[in-house]
Amino acid sequence: MDRFAYTSLNSINERRPVRHVHTNELANVNVVGFKKSYEAAMQANKTEGMGYDTRISPQLEKMERILLTPGAIMVTGKPTDIAFEEQTVMGVQAPNGETAFTRRGDLRASLEGVLENGQGHVVVDEGGNPIAVPPGFSVNITETGQVFAKDPNLIGVAPEVQIGQLMLRDASETFLVRREDGLFEAFVDNQRVAGPFESGPKTPRLTSGALEGSNVNPVQALVRMIDESRSFEQSIKFIKTAKEIDESGASMMRA
Repeated sequence: MDRFAYTSLNSINERRPVRHVHTNELANVNVVGFKKSYEAAMQANKTEGMGYDTRISPQLEKMERILLTPGAIMVTGKPTDIAFEEQTVMGVQAPNGETAFTRRGDLRASLEGVLENGQGHVVVDEGGNPIAVPPGFSVNITETGQVFAKDPNLIGVAPEVQIGQLMLRDASETFLVRREDGLFEAFVDNQRVAGPFESGPKTPRLTSGALEGSNVNPVQALVRMIDESRSFEQSIKFIKTAKEIDESGASMMRA
């Protein structure tokens, strides 16, 4: 019965990352530009070694890859709100100073005079430098990522001046994984690669005046959470059953 209990306990431990993924998805259903990842899968592996020839243990097969399927588009009419088309991602400055990528496009000028998104990540240009916005200037972003600014207080037609070019990449052929800070980075040759990566064959484009919602289906995510909860309860019942059988066997031996 120890094998029975051990297998059930191992299943509970191995499925913990899956529960974390589902919890994270539910928590970010309403977050602008949030992208879910491939789900982890369970597989049965034979445990090798002396006395373990008949023991099969469930182990987690991780499949962590960002799914860039588009979310719902919300038209806002705000010039600094951008929604990325197809598998386009935008470069930002991560909290540790590295260049990472995101799909969150609710941009604004910070108090320091740099362009940032709603999560506080500084938007960078093709050179990896922050894009500075002159105080009081209004910002307009083209579909190819060119950032223009103009002084709305000037009399007549105010000329627009280009102040930067967003770092846009086509990730249609790039394996992206999630960093600890929630941003994306490339995964090449079985290792994470921080910083910019080579853009894919498609031209990166965006839509101005709109935002992209999360691509998480709340109903599906909730159903998966319920399924995980029932699976956990079932494994606990298996362990209790194994204990009861052991106790019954011990009683018979004493008799």
